[in-house]
Amino acid sequence: MIQLHNSMWPGIVGKGPGSEPIISLDQMIALTQNASVNGSGFDGIDLNLMDPHVDLDMDRDGILRFADTMQEKGLRIGSVGAPIWPGTGGGSAMGSQEERKRFVEKVKKTCAFAQLLKEHGVRQYGAIRIDSADSPAHWAEDPVENSKKIVNTFKEAAKVAGDYGERLAAEGEICWANMHSWHHNLQLMEEVGMPEQLGFQADLAHTYLFLLGYNADEYALVGKAHSEEEFWEAYGKMTRALAPWTIDFHVAQSNGTVFGSGSHDKTGRHCPANAADGKLDVVKCARYWLLDENGQLRNNIQHICWDGCMFPNATLENPDTWNNVLALMQAIQADITAQ
Repeated sequence: MIQLHNSMWPGIVGKGPGSEPIISLDQMIALTQNASVNGSGFDGIDLNLMDPHVDLDMDRDGILRFADTMQEKGLRIGSVGAPIWPGTGGGSAMGSQEERKRFVEKVKKTCAFAQLLKEHGVRQYGAIRIDSADSPAHWAEDPVENSKKIVNTFKEAAKVAGDYGERLAAEGEICWANMHSWHHNLQLMEEVGMPEQLGFQADLAHTYLFLLGYNADEYALVGKAHSEEEFWEAYGKMTRALAPWTIDFHVAQSNGTVFGSGSHDKTGRHCPANAADGKLDVVKCARYWLLDENGQLRNNIQHICWDGCMFPNATLENPDTWNNVLALMQAIQADITAQ
C-alpha cells in the first residue's frame, strides 16, 4: 500500500526575514505524529536538507543518530530536497561554471546523506528533489543558451545520483527557470534523456497553474474561466505528457492563484486540504498522475507527500490542519488501492 508522508519544509519555506518565524523540525514532526484519522497516522516525512532543520554537513555518526531518532518516533524518511539554491550555498543551474559546480556538489552531498539513511533502514524509498534554482525572468534573457546550461547541469547531477543509486525528481513550478510550464518540463526531461536517474516531481497546486499558463501564456491549456469538461480534457493532455516521467508526487490543493512570502517568489498557491475555494478534485487528480493506463502505480512510486508551503504559522500549528490533510491523503490511498 502506498505510504503517506508529510513534508517538513513548510516550516522553513517562505519563513524568516520578511515573513513569519521558522517552525522548528521538532515541532513539525510533533504536529505530524499527533495527526490521526480512523486510527491511523502518517507513515513518514520528507525533508529538505537545509538549516535550520537539518545540517547537510553533519558527520556519519550524526546522520545515523538522526535516523535513529526518526525510527524511534515511528517515522520513515522518503524524498529529500537538495539545497541547491544560491542562498543555501548552491548555485543556479544556468549560472557560471562555478555556480553550476556548487549546484552539482550540493546534489552529491545530498545523495551521500540519503544513502546513509538507506543504509540505516529508516529510508527505503523516495527521490532527491531539485529544481533549476533560477527565475523564468532571468532565463528569458537568453532562453536557448540558458536552457542548454540547465540541461547540462541536470545531466551532471543525474550522473552523480546514478553513482549513488538515487533518482533526481525535478519539481516543476512557475517560479523556476525552464520549468515554468508543462511544455518546458517535458522538453527538459526529454533533452536530459536519463529517465533512470532524472524524473519529474508533480505537485497538484503547481501543475494546475501550468494549465492556466502563468509565466507561459503560449502553453496555457485552459482559460481562467473554464468548464469542468475543459479542465479534464486539458488535465488529460498535461498528464499524458508528464505523468510517464513522474517519480515523486505532492498532494496539494489550489485556488488557482499565485502567492509568495519571505524570499520565495510567487508560485502556485497551496491551500488547506478543505479550502472552500479549492479548485481541484484532489483524489481524482492524483489518480491521473499516479496510475498508468493499466491501473498500476507508475515508476515504482511507493509514497506520496503533502505539500503546504507558505501557509501561515497559525494554520501550520493547528492540529485540525493535519487531520484534514491526513483524511484527504487516506482518501487518495483508498482510491488508488481500489483501482
